[in-house]
Order: sequence, then C-alpha cells, then structure tokens
Amino acid sequence: MEVSRSGYYAFLKRPESKRSKRQKQLLEKIRAIHKENHEIYGSPSITVELNEAGIPASRGMVARLMRKNGIRSKIRKKYKATTDSNHNLPVAENILNRDFTAESRDTKWVSDITYIGTDEGWLYLAGLLDLFDGAVVGWSMDSRMNKSLVIDALAEACRRRNPKPGLLLHSDRGSQYCSKEYQKVLRKNNFVCSMSRKGNCWDNAPMESFWGKLKTEWLYGKRFRTREEAKQAVFEYIELFYNRKRRRSVNGYIAPLKMGIAA
Repeated sequence: MEVSRSGYYAFLKRPESKRSKRQKQLLEKIRAIHKENHEIYGSPSITVELNEAGIPASRGMVARLMRKNGIRSKIRKKYKATTDSNHNLPVAENILNRDFTAESRDTKWVSDITYIGTDEGWLYLAGLLDLFDGAVVGWSMDSRMNKSLVIDALAEACRRRNPKPGLLLHSDRGSQYCSKEYQKVLRKNNFVCSMSRKGNCWDNAPMESFWGKLKTEWLYGKRFRTREEAKQAVFEYIELFYNRKRRRSVNGYIAPLKMGIAA
C-alpha cells in the first residue's frame, strides 16, 4: 500500500481523535436503542430517541453509522388477509372514501380482521384503529372468525373510549360487519357505518398497514405452539409497545397514546 513500516507503527500509536471517540459512543447508543426497540426502528426514530435523551445527532450521521455497521430495521414481509363478502346482507356505502385524516379522537375508526397461525390452528384477531392518532382502541381474539369477534372488539373500544354519537366506523364488507347483530350495535350507539368497495384493500389502508406492522415487526419468524402463546404476543405488541411506545412518523414520531401529551 506504499506505506512505510515506521509510518504504519506511528499511525497505530497516534491517539484516537475526539471525532472518532464520539462516533464510537454514538454507535453504542444507536445499538442500544435499536435492540431495546426490538430491531424495528430505522434512522429517523433512532435520531429522535437520541435527541430526546440529550444526545445531539443528525439523521444523516445516524443513517451513515447504521449503514456502515449493518444496523437496519427488520426485513419486511407482506401479508394478505381475506374477506368473506359472498353474502346477501345489506352493505353500507363508502362514506370514509379514503379520507384517513381526523381532527380529534374518536371521530373516525377503522376496523378489520386478520389471522395468526399456531400449532393448534388459526387465531383470528379483530381490531379497531383511531384515525386521529393511530391508536388501537379495541381488539379481540378467538379460534373462530364470526360476528362475535367483531362485536366484542367494538364493545371493548366503546368501554375504553366512550365515543359520542356520530362516530364514523369503517370496515370491509365481510359478513361479520354486515350481520344484523353488529349493525344493531352501531344503531344503538348512533354510529355511522362505512364500508370498503368490494375487493379494494386500499379503502381500509390504515388498518391493513397496522396488520403489516404487527406481523413483520413482532410475529414474523416466531412459532406459536398454542393460541395462548400467540395471544400473549399480540397483547405485548398492542398494549405494551405499539400504543404506548412505538413512534409513528405521521404523529411527528410520537407514540399513539402520547399524542396531545408530548410537546
């Protein structure tokens, strides 16, 4: 490399620069935050964590250190949920019409069903998401995908948030949401029902996006021997991590339940 022996050994004995020391210290903090958040965060969220901890760092610097040292967010894998829309039950119009903004809490909710594989069979999960802050306001799980699944999730959401009449509640046009029993609950609470167009998952994009986060960030690569194991994992993600801790870029990197609390 055209370097003299004496020059090489002089280089080895040279004191480490302040810049090099600072980068090493910053890298240690980045690794710690990345691990603490289950290897989910990329450079934007890690930069926010560092700055809030009083450690000045630019997003560019964090991104370069992560890239150089092979630190990256978990590999994502797409999932696709199914909807049973082959029924003769009444279907509501798409009132939400892909307007996924909300000026305040509990004015617009979206809902959907997904499934998780276990050695005992499928575990079905119904959830409701508030479009204001992205918080999961209600959810339920069962071994069967029936109308009780979505009714129980809605009942939990109502107990937690006590929404006012006029709430817009959007879902797909699956038989569970079109059932007389579910629609009766909506009428009782004076909620406005909205449903996606047939076969159009983009009409319920925020809920589909949340399912993707749950599965790629938390469940992908895990084997659940029982449904109870899967239930515990879902509880940990929704209640302990996502709602209370996971930073959302659309919230200004604030966790859903901290919206309106954090400055």
